[in-house]
Amino acid sequence: MDIAELLKALGDPTRFGIYSLLLTRKHCVRSLAKKMGITESAVSQHLKILKTAGLVYGERFGHHMHYMPVQAAVDAIAEAFESMRGQALSLDRNAKTCHCEFKKQEAL
Repeated sequence: MDIAELLKALGDPTRFGIYSLLLTRKHCVRSLAKKMGITESAVSQHLKILKTAGLVYGERFGHHMHYMPVQAAVDAIAEAFESMRGQALSLDRNAKTCHCEFKKQEAL
């Protein structure tokens, strides 16, 4: 999964809110619209982007489609952030010298 695409889809505050609600339980478009205070049409457009990114999927229950997060996407995001957390924790924040490649090239 492309983490950048997942994060891009979640970058919109409304989509992030919808996704956060879906992490708590299944929701239909009408339920999401009421909770978010936006139209059903707007929710549908946001869900389309979330589905295209591979973040959510829908299951039909009677006449309604209920949406849920794709667990593989949740896991991929969690793993990416855990990896970044590990890198940040191992970063030497007290280094007094620059170790960048650009500086080495200038010295030549």
